[in-house]
Amino acid sequence: MIKKILCLLAGSALMAGCGSDSDDAPASKPSGGGGTDTEVVVPATPSKSNPMKVYIHYMPWFVAPEKSGVWNHWTMSTSALASDEANIASHYHPLTGAYASDDEAVLDYQCLLMKYSGADGVMIDWYGSQQKNDYPQNDTNTKAMKKAIERAAMKFAIVYEDATLDGCDDKEGQARQDMRYLQNNYLGSSSYAKVGSSPLLMVFGPQSLTSPEAWSYALGAISTTPTLVVLNGFTSKANDSQHKNAKGEFLWVNPNPTYSGAGSFDIYIGGAMPGFWDVYKEHGQGEGYTTYDRQDGALFVKQLNAAKTAGLQWLQVSTWNDYGEGTNIEPTKEYGYQYLEKLQQFTGVGYDKSHLELIYRWYKLRKAKPSNTQVKQAYNYLNAMQPDKAEAIIKSLE
Repeated sequence: MIKKILCLLAGSALMAGCGSDSDDAPASKPSGGGGTDTEVVVPATPSKSNPMKVYIHYMPWFVAPEKSGVWNHWTMSTSALASDEANIASHYHPLTGAYASDDEAVLDYQCLLMKYSGADGVMIDWYGSQQKNDYPQNDTNTKAMKKAIERAAMKFAIVYEDATLDGCDDKEGQARQDMRYLQNNYLGSSSYAKVGSSPLLMVFGPQSLTSPEAWSYALGAISTTPTLVVLNGFTSKANDSQHKNAKGEFLWVNPNPTYSGAGSFDIYIGGAMPGFWDVYKEHGQGEGYTTYDRQDGALFVKQLNAAKTAGLQWLQVSTWNDYGEGTNIEPTKEYGYQYLEKLQQFTGVGYDKSHLELIYRWYKLRKAKPSNTQVKQAYNYLNAMQPDKAEAIIKSLE
């Protein structure tokens, strides 16, 4: 299995225990009181010519030294991150530099980039509710991303890492507890993705909980039965003749995706990756995996087109920010906005690189002037799909 769970917190941080469919301006009105002429605008969603639901797989596991003692997940050891990030655990470096996954400015920046690229939402990698390792911080960061997604009027779904159940004395009980926690903290959001009236729940596996009976027991904690979608080839670990829990599969890292069997499922979520180039071996985390060259973006386009040709209704881009495995499409110093530009072309939104660059300019102002009301208003305009108004403010502040 390609995906790994790396729990790299220092010493005391470890804990024991198991809108609108148009680009036109939405309805707005001047705000009342206070002697201000600040315009109140509401979030909007961009028009796009491709009806496919496009979601981006997201890792919420990056932690700043204030929380973990190190830049957790930016390094694969307890060593400090160099000031020039020369020892970052990746072949790629985000334009923002190393960030914490609970940083509101970063999250708003990321959601805006996804939105202007035509993504409908985010599939968040989630470790469950156990109070050990970095799982609690992962959950805290997931909640922070949830709020950013809600602000942006996007959608999200949870991708449950059942491998976190390894080592539990009662895997079934912990899985049921995790499902109950999901219902109480995530599934009730109006931004949670649904298949029909059923919440979409994805599982990276199953890898640890592999009894169909156990999955029926765990899912029984959720009042509205979710549409369970498992990793390609893993249906039998969630289903048998009596317990048909999984309704479909999703494709993960695969350089040559084929969807000949997709029609046999109620739902099939295609996959598109930019490439794969991990740093596990050079950072002492095993031998690593097969490298798939990015081909200067050609591999990504090939995978996008394969999903389109197959007539799929759902697509997961893997990933936004798994820097350790090199599957990231987030803008970096190495390839810039290349992958988001290709996603814009695929989804058919009326935006281009200049809008992505504008969002980055806003982000730099947001970090420099965190309390500035005009910076906040520029975000509101960007979120309302009114980039021209946002740019006027940004220019005046630069």
